Parts: sequence; structure tokens; C-alpha cells
Amino acid sequence: MLSLLLFAAGVLAAPLEKRQAPSGVPDFALTYAPVAYLYSKEAYYPADIGSQLVNTQPQANYTPISNLSSRPLSLDNLDQLNAYGRGGQDVYLTSKDNVEDIPAWLRGAKPDSNGLTNGAVSSTVIVNNHGSGMVDVFYFYFYAFNFGGKYISHVIGNHVGDWEHTMVRFKDGKPQAIWYSQHSNGEAFEYRVVKKYNNGARPVVYIGNGTHANYAIPGDHDHAIPNVNLPQGLVEDHTDQGAFWDPIQSAYWFSFNASSQIFTSYDGSTRTNWLYYVGHWGDKQYRDSDPRQKDILDIDGSHKYTNGPTGPINKQLNRTKVCPDNGNLCIVRAILGP
Repeated sequence: MLSLLLFAAGVLAAPLEKRQAPSGVPDFALTYAPVAYLYSKEAYYPADIGSQLVNTQPQANYTPISNLSSRPLSLDNLDQLNAYGRGGQDVYLTSKDNVEDIPAWLRGAKPDSNGLTNGAVSSTVIVNNHGSGMVDVFYFYFYAFNFGGKYISHVIGNHVGDWEHTMVRFKDGKPQAIWYSQHSNGEAFEYRVVKKYNNGARPVVYIGNGTHANYAIPGDHDHAIPNVNLPQGLVEDHTDQGAFWDPIQSAYWFSFNASSQIFTSYDGSTRTNWLYYVGHWGDKQYRDSDPRQKDILDIDGSHKYTNGPTGPINKQLNRTKVCPDNGNLCIVRAILGP
């Protein structure tokens, strides 16, 4: 009986002890993989990456792309869209449904008690080995919909599709720093100062309600000013210790060669074609004439619906600093807090 109980305890603990990943994935990419807490009132959970293609229609300039191959669009052939709309840049995976009806697929898959998104591969891990012992491991998180939030009783920044990520920089297999993506920017911290799950090795990420921005601490976060995270303000994200999510339990695993710009799957069979798609994973910002669209006094950036995001290939996978090069200072913080 004792052995049976120990075995059962081991099974239950397994998702948070030893990872399952294809051969060749660096062990440190598993040992120090972030875990996450979604907001307790979250309505749009992590979603299956491939299912986004089933529920959308590719468009360029608000016009469906009709002369595709006879094969259904999938992760195996998504890169064919780069032949349209300025090399794919103007291609948008546009919802087949009216998003205001909130179809079920937009809501994603709430993680179970072990942190698994059952039936949904909702994460992608990409390893970039810079050489000389420096390795960046990107943990990408996918959602079918982003709810931008209410500001002065007005919803701003909704969009179909949402890619967020954390990145851990390693030196000789030891974690040095971690980047948390937030809207158009984010925050970087020394690895040693961030919260760890169960006081172990895995960093904790707190995910903002609806927007899915990633934070190192729970609470309220004003993000009106890039690189400044205040506890109160006009433009707030809210985080707490809601549903637990362990993204790498249901993930695709790839390496990235920056010199050749080639992705390689660790298991040798998972298709990489979709990673080369440079277009958007959601609708193009609705026209002002669209009855779903609203703004505040014609102020640019105040629209209810905005463009869907681009995917991992556009997230500076070969960055020099821990932060992406977006014109903001790269501050690697040595303490937690705003």
C-alpha cells in the first residue's frame, strides 16, 4: 500500500519534476523553464496554435486570398502565404466568425489541475545557441484572442491572436537573466531575483488579464510608459495567482540557427514551415466604418480593435541584449518591484 501511494504521489508530481521533451533539448531549458499563473478572472486562455488556421481565412487588404493550393491551410504549409501581400507582411489570418459573438475557439483551453492545456499545443520553445556558452531559450505562449481592457469605460486594443514570450539567457548552462514581454516592450530581471516555483529553479510568470502581458510579480501594473511599471495608473494590467499553467507540458520544440535563419525540430518530425510565416495571426484592424470598431475622439491608438500580432520569427530571436532592440533602454533589474 505504501509503495502504491508513493507511486501515485510520483505520478501527480511528475509534471512539475522532470520534463518530457525530445532528445537533444538542453536539460537546462527544462530545468529552468518558466511556469505561469493566469489571472483569476481570465476569459481567454492559452489556445492551440494549429486550430487558429482552422478558424481563420487569410486575407490581404481585407480581401480573402483565394488562389491557394488545394490543401487546407495548416502548420505544414502556412509559409505559402509569404507569396502574397508584400512577402506575407500584409497577410492577416482573419476570423471566419464575428468576434463580437465570442465563438468558443477564441476562449482557448483552461489548464487542468496539473497545468496542462489538454488537447491544445499552446506553447513553442525555441533555442538559439549563440556560441561561446551563451544560449537564449524563448518560451512562446499563444492565445486565440487578446482582450485589451477598459480605459475610461472604453475598450481599447482587442485583437484576434496573441503571441507573448519569456526568454531566459544562459551562460554555460546557468541562467543569467529573464525577459518578460509586455505589450510593445517588457521588462528584464536578473534570474537570481525573480520568484521561483516552490522555491525551486523554475521562474514564475504572472499573466495579465486579457492582454496576457507577462510580469515578474502579481498585482496591478500600469504600463502607459515603456520601461516603467507602476502599481497604479490609467492603463493597467491585473495579475494574481489564478489558474496554474505549465506551458512546456504541451509545446513544440525547435532550435534556431541565426546564421542560416533555419528552424529545426528536435523530434525530427514536427513541421517547421509555419515558423517562417511573417504575416499576422489575427484580423487586420477593422476600418472605422466597421460597426464593431470604436475609438476615442479619432485619437490614433484608441481603437477597440487593432491588428493581430506577428509570430515568433518577428520577435528578434537573435537579439544581442536580453531585451529586444526596440529603441528603449535595456535595463536588467537587480530587484523585483515596479
